[in-house]
Amino acid sequence: MKTFMQRYGWLLLALVVIATLFVSSSMTYQQQTSVPWLERYFSNKPFEAQISRLHFTYAGDVVSVHAIGYYHVVEFFMRKAAHVSTYFLIGIFATLGLRQYVKPTWLRTVLTVLSIAGLAALDEFHQMLTGDRQPTFDDVALDTVAALVAIVIVLIVQAFWRRKRR
Repeated sequence: MKTFMQRYGWLLLALVVIATLFVSSSMTYQQQTSVPWLERYFSNKPFEAQISRLHFTYAGDVVSVHAIGYYHVVEFFMRKAAHVSTYFLIGIFATLGLRQYVKPTWLRTVLTVLSIAGLAALDEFHQMLTGDRQPTFDDVALDTVAALVAIVIVLIVQAFWRRKRR
């Protein structure tokens, strides 16, 4: 008989990350901006020359030092890294947690990707209700791709371990 943590540990980790995500989405931009912190601790603007060369559009907004300023560009990348890492972890934990409940790998993969895409969409909707936040389809796509990459990595590692055991 498996212990509680062996049976539900991965799913609990996924829920912890999802709860953290919910708390973060409940904050307004002003509550969670890192720009004042960046201005205080990175007043020398590290990598400014390299960052100043960046110029692109994300979700209809121009991202460049000229358009939004050095610290806002750095914050933009920090925010997107948070999106990617959060959904990457959810992808790993959900895939590992569901392996004993959904047996065909293809079905587990499809259900996990669709569930995480739905979670990302709900998260963006939640941000819209929070106020002073900008929900975007681009973030839903970024989150889903991050989770999909994590799921594929888990499947590759599992296949490697199965092959190695034989």
